[in-house]
Amino acid sequence: MTSAVKMTDTPAHPLDRLSALLGGDMVQVNGVILRNMESDVALIPQLAAYLIAAGGKRIRPLLTLACTRLYNDHSPRPYGLAASVEFIHTATLLHDDVVDESVERRGKASANVVFGNQASVLVGDFLFSRAFQLMVADGSLEVLRILSTASAVISEGEVLQLAAANNVATNMDDYNAIIAAKTAALFAAACEIGPVIAGAGGDAQRAMRDFGHHLGMAFQIADDILDYTADQSRLGKTVGDDFREGKLTAPVILALAEASDEERAFWTRTMAERRQTEADLAAAQAILTQHDAFSRGLALARGYAEKAQQALMTAPAGDLRDALADVLAFSIDRAY
Repeated sequence: MTSAVKMTDTPAHPLDRLSALLGGDMVQVNGVILRNMESDVALIPQLAAYLIAAGGKRIRPLLTLACTRLYNDHSPRPYGLAASVEFIHTATLLHDDVVDESVERRGKASANVVFGNQASVLVGDFLFSRAFQLMVADGSLEVLRILSTASAVISEGEVLQLAAANNVATNMDDYNAIIAAKTAALFAAACEIGPVIAGAGGDAQRAMRDFGHHLGMAFQIADDILDYTADQSRLGKTVGDDFREGKLTAPVILALAEASDEERAFWTRTMAERRQTEADLAAAQAILTQHDAFSRGLALARGYAEKAQQALMTAPAGDLRDALADVLAFSIDRAY
């Protein structure tokens, strides 16, 4: 049941390249996703289909497929588990958008705006449940341990983030703990289960876990920088959301560490007290630029990317490893 394929024309976008290598596999995964969105309760497939239609990078299930195919080119096991990873991610997005009162997701009105907060939370719960059904169907206690642990850690990360919101005393250690839990944990788990599925052994499992963790850290830091710097039409969400919600992310924390009294008063008013005017986002962007916070933040992301690259280089050489290296580079140099 081999489905990793050689490319003839190399797609320009790194994720497209990875998708092309795993095209047959992703068809199978998407089939599992669609079948497991079905329910006699009409609102569930309706809301889930709305999210699927909105698109998305699908980077997490692609990572599961790639980290399996690096070591085993024929097993059908990653299909259900890659779908499980995507359901966990989608469920967290539904819940996050309710908590954050988001109005846009992937360039469309967010599900909580279209269907309401209650439906979003409950369908998120449904997708979590489907994820665990797929894990159980796989039958591996090790896979179940990895993904269930990641699910618990993600929830802890979201609570950590909530507790740190509007707190201008948040430091880089706090921030790293938050993104390690809310983002890197699922990246790490999505990658780690690949060698488990493939029967590749503990060294491969640890290497792919490390690759996923460091990739997730780099990805999230870059994402937090893009919240201030991106072209909104390409980003797929509203630029400045983190600022408006009072989230202390890497660029703000870096600028706060060397803020003048006037700047600290600005951050306290806008982030801690949430008293903002229409001009404040531009003022925040100017302060962050003045303190070189964007390039310094990207330097942090590149440090994690280098660690991810070191872990990746222990995997078997070939097109898939090269494509994963390109995705790693894209994760910090992307414009959206």
